[in-house]
Amino acid sequence: MTDRITIMPQPIAPTRPQNIARNNQTTTTKDVGRFDQLLQNKIAQGGVKFSKHATDRMQSRGINFSSNQMQRLESAVSQVSAKGGRESLVMLDNTALVVSVKNDTVVTVVDKEQLKNNVFTNIDSAVIA
Repeated sequence: MTDRITIMPQPIAPTRPQNIARNNQTTTTKDVGRFDQLLQNKIAQGGVKFSKHATDRMQSRGINFSSNQMQRLESAVSQVSAKGGRESLVMLDNTALVVSVKNDTVVTVVDKEQLKNNVFTNIDSAVIA
């Protein structure tokens, strides 16, 4: 008689939840509702957004835009987009804005005092709004 214990290896298989199909359908239905709601909110917002950097520059330089100026900015971005521009310099009154046209986002804002001796790079178009 021997004191040896022999263990036969068993294959390891992942366990499957029994309700996997039902869980996917429930999650999908909820996600579609949320996605649809998020999409509608984004469409309703529309317009040009401002990056955190641009917002910081506007606050530090005391720059504010009226609703008329915002409409002119949005119109300028639409014109650049129609022409195929991706990154544009928009001159709006005494303010220069670098805009990512594909994201509809103002990247940075420069006021009249900061325009002197300033070089704008990585733009493919410019528009005077």
